Amino acid sequence: MRLTDNDFQLFGLPETQAQVRADIDARWKALQAEVHPDRFASEGAAAQRVAMQWAMRVNEAYQRLKDPLKRAAYLCELRGASVGAENNTQMPAAFLMQQMEWREALDDASGEAALEALDDDAAQAEATALARAQHLLDDNNDAPAAAAQVRALMFIQRFRADIDQRLAALDA
Repeated sequence: MRLTDNDFQLFGLPETQAQVRADIDARWKALQAEVHPDRFASEGAAAQRVAMQWAMRVNEAYQRLKDPLKRAAYLCELRGASVGAENNTQMPAAFLMQQMEWREALDDASGEAALEALDDDAAQAEATALARAQHLLDDNNDAPAAAAQVRALMFIQRFRADIDQRLAALDA
């Protein structure tokens, strides 16, 4: 184990989008048991600082690996295809139309049932987009196309968060 290992190497996992969450969780617990600063309490301040760095590194890797969207973005980066969500908003025309339709539907939604139906539609689109990203990364090794899919997934997740906010406002 080296601090410079990528997240998959650190966790001893294949560099693929398809992962079993229970395996990621189990490996995180095992790594935390190895590097937790409390294990080094009797070894002095320097050893504890190093253990803290390791614990932070393991936690950062865990946060990326456990989340399918973050994992896909990370794989794209590892394969040389930056997602570039901050400065690359290019999307296919059909997806842009879908975004506009969803936004209009969200503006027009007047009750919980309408919001939940819209969220169901977005959840289905999210699952389809995640499956597409996995196929592009694991089967086609097409990181640039996967990066575009990740950008679309980022929009879908933001849209679903907006729906959640509207639902929460109804409960308030």
